[in-house]
Amino acid sequence: MKTHLTTLPNGLRIVTERMPALGSAAVGLWVNAGGRHEHEDQNGIAHFLEHMAFKGTKRRTALQIAEEIEDVGGYINAYTSREMTAYYARVLEADVPLALDVISDIVLNPLFEEKEIEVERHVILQEIGQALDTPDDIIFDWLQEAAFPDQALGRTILGPAERVSSFGRKELRRFVSDHYGPDQMILAAAGAVDHDQIVRAAEATFGHLKAVGDRTPEPARWQGAERREEKDLEQVHFAMGFAGPGYRHPDLYTAQVYATAMGGGMSSRLFQKIREERGLCYSIYAQAGSYDETGMITLYAGTSAEEIGELGRLTMDELKRAADDMTEAEVARARAQLRAGMVMGLESPTSRAERLARYMSIWGRVPPLSEAVGKIDAVTTQAVRDFAGRMTEGAAALALYGPIGDAPGLDALRARLAA
Repeated sequence: MKTHLTTLPNGLRIVTERMPALGSAAVGLWVNAGGRHEHEDQNGIAHFLEHMAFKGTKRRTALQIAEEIEDVGGYINAYTSREMTAYYARVLEADVPLALDVISDIVLNPLFEEKEIEVERHVILQEIGQALDTPDDIIFDWLQEAAFPDQALGRTILGPAERVSSFGRKELRRFVSDHYGPDQMILAAAGAVDHDQIVRAAEATFGHLKAVGDRTPEPARWQGAERREEKDLEQVHFAMGFAGPGYRHPDLYTAQVYATAMGGGMSSRLFQKIREERGLCYSIYAQAGSYDETGMITLYAGTSAEEIGELGRLTMDELKRAADDMTEAEVARARAQLRAGMVMGLESPTSRAERLARYMSIWGRVPPLSEAVGKIDAVTTQAVRDFAGRMTEGAAALALYGPIGDAPGLDALRARLAA
């Protein structure tokens, strides 16, 4: 499968990949405008804007937006991350022009009617309340804040309720005019798609738009801190983070192999040692997340108030041991998991379209699968051990939620690592 790329004079990039065996396609618009592009007084507006895109345009009501896609058996959705906002649809091959038309309409022509703003404000406030009632969800927002305090990258995507309550049409339009330029957008499609057809449609729809110029956010500074929130819950929710590599850092794949070996599945160290051998928790895992210039290795577990101390100590012991005795078998298994996950993900046109957009945003090109697999396979056991040692020597962040009276603090956990 060959990737095709066209860049319009105004900077809009159109990237597609045809999957010959499919009769359906995924098409979407990825915008370099996420949570970290907001000023402090805008926190939550990128997500609010994503919601408002579906609330009516100059040509369609909110109901018509949903009906036109669902009448042909497709679906349409969107999401906001810290670095991007995406609007995408999955449809049959014959309906790709319709999907393109609807997506471009909701992004370029939202009405922002005052009545709909108030309705959606209430929906988002409910969403914020739901997140606060979901401990294994909100704990990661608090960890992010502890890792990057007083920075855009550390603020929540949903935003605080008091901020969301103040947004109006003026604020929404300002964010659009500042960030929703063609040079900040990537139109990506995968599956049963025709590149030239999509380019022609994009030229007609987006070709008149003017670039907004560089909108690179302020570089993030990993600092690390601790946040403890007492609440009467059944479990203590424990999340700990260490500084990780950004997308372009040479340690990117080493970090992914390390996190997978430590907590990426049922055979991982933390799962086996903490859950299977000791029975201290039901859920425990590790993951590597990256941003433009930084990243985070995250550990999560949920356990009882009586066992959080032991869980914390044993987890630190496993992190420390990994620098000395991570085995060839563990690294080989982690590499295999990453390779398989990458290949399996490419079997979905939606995942493939997202991959196209993200790679274009990061590298300005879409590297072949063999390149990524080669970098995974090049990660050695010694490289993973070295990474484990460097990681635990740096600053860390900690978030705790629940009956945390006996939970160890960040200083105690770091002392255990250093012992």
